[in-house]
Amino acid sequence: MLKLVVLPSAFGVRNVSPFCLKTEMLLTALGLPFDMEELQDPRKAPKGKLPFLLDGDTCVADSELIAEYLDQKTDGAVYAGMSAAQKAQGLALLRLAEEHLYWTGVASRWLDDSWWPNVVQGFFHFVPAPLRGLASGMARRQLRKTYQLQGLGRHSFEEQQGFARRDFQALQDALPASGFLAGDKPGYFDFGIAALIAGMVDNQPPTWFTELARDYPLLLDYTERVQSSVGVYGRFTE
Repeated sequence: MLKLVVLPSAFGVRNVSPFCLKTEMLLTALGLPFDMEELQDPRKAPKGKLPFLLDGDTCVADSELIAEYLDQKTDGAVYAGMSAAQKAQGLALLRLAEEHLYWTGVASRWLDDSWWPNVVQGFFHFVPAPLRGLASGMARRQLRKTYQLQGLGRHSFEEQQGFARRDFQALQDALPASGFLAGDKPGYFDFGIAALIAGMVDNQPPTWFTELARDYPLLLDYTERVQSSVGVYGRFTE
């Protein structure tokens, strides 16, 4: 039995990490039986981040490497039916979402002083109260440094919002108005893009990233369509 190790729920979202949600969607779509296990402290993961997948004695860490592993395990089912051009387009859009837009979403949670208490409660509630402020503060300083090194953190707040808006618009313009990137069923690249948007839009209370995303209804419709098709949602459902 496969085991997918993910972050616990937070901010009113069942699966708070887009990378964890993307992998859960993929496993479900492939019809592979798996268990999910929560890990509160990502530092205990093999690469210090989540998700990772356990398959017997094999451990695969990183959502993209998990997809490649599952593609081999299922004799090419992950990318089945995709042309080379469709795979290239999907990868390019996913890189835009996960390597650029993702960071403005993270900043809207971690670096907004008004939203920061939600991060402390959602991610650090397990730390004993006397140490919680120290632990969360250290993590926030590390995130701020990473954001600076990534490059987006060097810009003003208004400029960061501009980058996010252009990314939202590019995704909305590139994604199909109906259906999915490679046909009538969602695939790996759809899962990655939808997982990123879903987690940030459904989190409570909303962040400035959430409010910006609501200006792109076709992108939100696509996100809902992907989740509904595979039956896996970032938010809690009845």
